[in-house]
Amino acid sequence: MNRKLNWLWLILATALVMAACTAPAAPATNGNAGAGTDAANTNAEGRAVARDELIVGVQGLPGGMDPAAELSNVGTRVTYNVYDTLIRRNFLNNNVLEPALATSWERIDDLTLELKLREGVTFHNGEPFGADDVQFTFDRFKNPDSAAASAKGYFSTIDSVEVVDDLTVRIHTLAPDPLIENRLSSWASWIVPKDYIEANGEEEFARNGIGTGPYMIAEYEPSDVLSLAVYENYWEELPPINRLTFRVIPEASTRVTALINGEVDIITNIPPDQVAALDAADNVEVRSIPLANMHVLRYNTNHPVLADKKLRQAMNLAIDRQLLIDTLWGGEAVPLRGHQFEEYGKMYNPDRPYTAYDPELAKQLVAESNYNGEVINYETEANYYTNGLAAGQAIVEMWKAVGINAEIRLRQPGESIPAEESMVANWSNSSVLADPDGTLWRSWGDLSSLQRNYWTPP
Repeated sequence: MNRKLNWLWLILATALVMAACTAPAAPATNGNAGAGTDAANTNAEGRAVARDELIVGVQGLPGGMDPAAELSNVGTRVTYNVYDTLIRRNFLNNNVLEPALATSWERIDDLTLELKLREGVTFHNGEPFGADDVQFTFDRFKNPDSAAASAKGYFSTIDSVEVVDDLTVRIHTLAPDPLIENRLSSWASWIVPKDYIEANGEEEFARNGIGTGPYMIAEYEPSDVLSLAVYENYWEELPPINRLTFRVIPEASTRVTALINGEVDIITNIPPDQVAALDAADNVEVRSIPLANMHVLRYNTNHPVLADKKLRQAMNLAIDRQLLIDTLWGGEAVPLRGHQFEEYGKMYNPDRPYTAYDPELAKQLVAESNYNGEVINYETEANYYTNGLAAGQAIVEMWKAVGINAEIRLRQPGESIPAEESMVANWSNSSVLADPDGTLWRSWGDLSSLQRNYWTPP
C-alpha cells in the first residue's frame, strides 16, 4: 500500500467518517490551498511534504485526550491520529486486519492470543513502548476509579493480559472469542503510556494526550482548537502533512462560510440545506459516505414514568421517521430494520419490519398506560448532531400530538445529567465490529453504561 496516501486518507477519514456518523452529508473540502499553508516538496530533513497545515472546522472537540474516556464523535475524530492500536484495520481494503504496534499474532489455544510487539517504538514523550504498556492499557478498563472504566464493555471477554517478555504479550479470554483480534483493532484499544500515567495521573494525561501515533499534541484548548504536529520519531513512514488543526466552529452556517472564504480546508457536520450553497461555490467539493451508525433514543427505563412499557411503545409509534429523514436530512438517511446493520452479513435479518408510525395506536397506548401527564424531558445538545436539536423539537411535537407532555432539555457541551434525573436522550450507536456483538453487547451487556444507569434486564 502507498503509505503516504494511506495517511492522507486517514487524516481526512477522521472527518469524513465522523461527519457521516452525525449527518447524512459528509464534509466539504476547499480545493484551493485555503487556510492551511502549502509547503515545499520536501522539508529540511528531506521528507516529502504535501502541505504544511490542514485546517478542519468541527462542531466541537473532546473534553480531554484520554482516548478510552472520549469514545464519542468528537473524540474518535482526533484520537485516531494520536494513538495506535495493536492491530490496525485497513479502511481502504475492506477492513482487513494488519500489523500495527503488534507485528504478528497467533492463537495459542481457544482462550489465548499471543502477540509479538514492534521493537523501537516510542511514545511522544520519548518513553519506549513495550509489553507493560499493553498490560496497563487493558488493566485500566477493570479499574472502577479509572477514566477508562467507561470502555470496559468493549473488552468484557478479556480475563487478563500476561507479559511474557518486553515484546510479547498474551491475551487470555474468559471464553473463546472469535472477535478478539477485531477488538484489539477497535476504538478504545489505543495503547497508552504506563509510566507517564502512573507518574502524573490520568488528569494530566488527559490534558497532554501522549500516544505513539503519527501526530502529537502541539496546542489544545478544548473549547477552541486542537493542533497536532507530526511526531518525527514515529515508527512508520511519516504523514505528508506537517500540522493538522481542528478548529471549533459550533454553528454549521459559520463553518460553511469559513470554508467558502478559505478560512478552513475541511468542514464536518453539514446540514443538507447547506449542501446546495457549497456545491455552487468554486473549488469546494462535497462528499458523503454511508456508515454503520444509527440515531436512536435512549429511554431511562429505571425512571418511574418511563418504566411503563405501553408509554414507551406509544412514544416510538408517534414518531414519523420518514418525515424527519425527508425534511431534516434531505432524504439521505434511511430507516432501519431494528437495531442492526447490513454489515452483520449473514446475521443481518432483512425481513425484520421497520418501526411503524401509527399515531392512532400511540394515542390508544397512552390511554391504556399509567401515564398521568408528567413532563418528559428530551435531552439534546444544540450542535452535537447535525439538525439534532431540530429533530428533537419535531419529536416533542409528535409526542404532544398523541397526548404526551414533553419538552426539550438542552445540555451544554460536555454536561452530564445524573442518571436518576435523565429521561429520554438522543444518541447514536455504531457497529464498532462487523458483528452484533459490536453494537448490542457493548450497549446492553453486563458491563455496558446503559445497563449500569438506564436499563434493568427483564
